[in-house]
Amino acid sequence: MTATDVRSLPAIVDVVTAAEVLGIGRTVAYELVRTDRFPTPVIRVGHQIKNPTAYLIELLGLSTDGAAARPRAGAPG
Repeated sequence: MTATDVRSLPAIVDVVTAAEVLGIGRTVAYELVRTDRFPTPVIRVGHQIKNPTAYLIELLGLSTDGAAARPRAGAPG
């Protein structure tokens, strides 16, 4: 999935889509969610698990305007 594809995702995506963005498999993604180790916050609604796309974009160091995100203050790099 390209950076442009990620930026064009809806505001909230399912775990399978989030896994695709991160380059991990579905099974691993659900295991990370189950053990509270998924790298971004998740939203649980009944049996559904959703991921805010903004956190995925931030995790990947992308910005919403197409430019590379600037490092946060105090972040190494």
